[in-house]
Amino acid sequence: MKIDVPLDENGFLPDLYGKYAPADATIDGDPCVSFPITVADVPEGAQALALTLVDWDSVPVCGFPWIHWCATDIPVVGLVPENASQSGALPMTQGSNSHAATSDDPALTQRYTGPCPPDKTHDYTLRVFALDAALGLEEGYYLNEFRHAVKGHVLGSARLELPSRA
Repeated sequence: MKIDVPLDENGFLPDLYGKYAPADATIDGDPCVSFPITVADVPEGAQALALTLVDWDSVPVCGFPWIHWCATDIPVVGLVPENASQSGALPMTQGSNSHAATSDDPALTQRYTGPCPPDKTHDYTLRVFALDAALGLEEGYYLNEFRHAVKGHVLGSARLELPSRA
C-alpha cells in the first residue's frame, strides 16, 4: 500500500493546510482544510480505509503526542480529496483530536486541525490503513478506541512523515 500527499517546493506541507492558512481556512484560528491524500495499491478485499495524523514532535512542547485527525470507515478510494474532513465529500466517521481537551465545538474537535508547530519544524505522521470491514465507531471516538477496534482488521497500511514549518 502506498500514500502520497503533495508538498510545496521546499518539501513542507503547503501553508493552506497548516499554521499559515488564510483566515477563511481556519476555525477559531486553527487551520481546518485537510490535505488531499492519494492512496494506491490497496490490498484486495479491503472494505474501508482509516487514517490517523499525529505530531510526535509535540511531546517536548506540550507533554504528549498531539492528535490532529483520525477518521475511519472511509470508502476505498484512490483519492481522499482536499477538505474531505470538513466538506463531507466522502463519508467517514471522525474521531476526537487533541482539541477535545479544551473545546466542545465538534467542527474543531472532531475534524482535521492542521499543524501549528510553535518551536521548530515538526514531522507529522500520517498513517492510512486498509481494513477488511468498517469499524462502526461513533463520531467523536477516541484514538485508543480506534486502536482496540482495528485489531485483526488491518489488511495493509502505509505511513508518511509530513514536515510542517514553524
